[in-house]
Amino acid sequence: MRVSADRVTVAGPHGAVLAPTSLTVEDGELALVHGEPGPGVTAFGLTLTGRMKPSTGVVTVDGAADEAKLRGRTAVVDAPGVSEPEGALPVRVVVGEELALGGHPAGKQDVAAWLAGHDAAGLANVRFENLEPAVRTRLLTELAAHRKGVRMLVLDTPDRHTSDVAGWSALAREHAARGLAVVVLTATTPLASLPGAPARLGEPS
Repeated sequence: MRVSADRVTVAGPHGAVLAPTSLTVEDGELALVHGEPGPGVTAFGLTLTGRMKPSTGVVTVDGAADEAKLRGRTAVVDAPGVSEPEGALPVRVVVGEELALGGHPAGKQDVAAWLAGHDAAGLANVRFENLEPAVRTRLLTELAAHRKGVRMLVLDTPDRHTSDVAGWSALAREHAARGLAVVVLTATTPLASLPGAPARLGEPS
């Protein structure tokens, strides 16, 4: 699968939220995107996955503008105010909700089996907000990758939880190595510390 954003913008009620930005990513690739902290970063992730319609520009999947296909084949991981879990919920509830969202059985035994299979059985009753950042990002990314039909993951600013670039970048590479297209949106990591040259929000190629 190949997803391309061509000079997409998003306008808000008080001006531009996202300036023209372009990106292309396909199966097995890891793409980094960097922008200033704020709504534009998440807006790009939502636009890239067909969850938000661009004000100008176009996003295509395999050469066609097909928002329904984009939404069905992509997952946005931990987007602030959109897909990030409620912090007060226990891990087992978040996992159950994510399994159900992904089209999988989500009963007590199903949740317990999934947690055990991901070395997280002991975290079942921990409040989600109390997870270590690396564990949080790993569990949410694994759950998103487990959704039926998903071929692209967009990790929304994992750097807002931690300065450990090596942790989330290794996780992203792991999923790309499995054949998924992976996009990591960053905002607080210095450019020199990123594990590769990023696309820049507001700087179309």
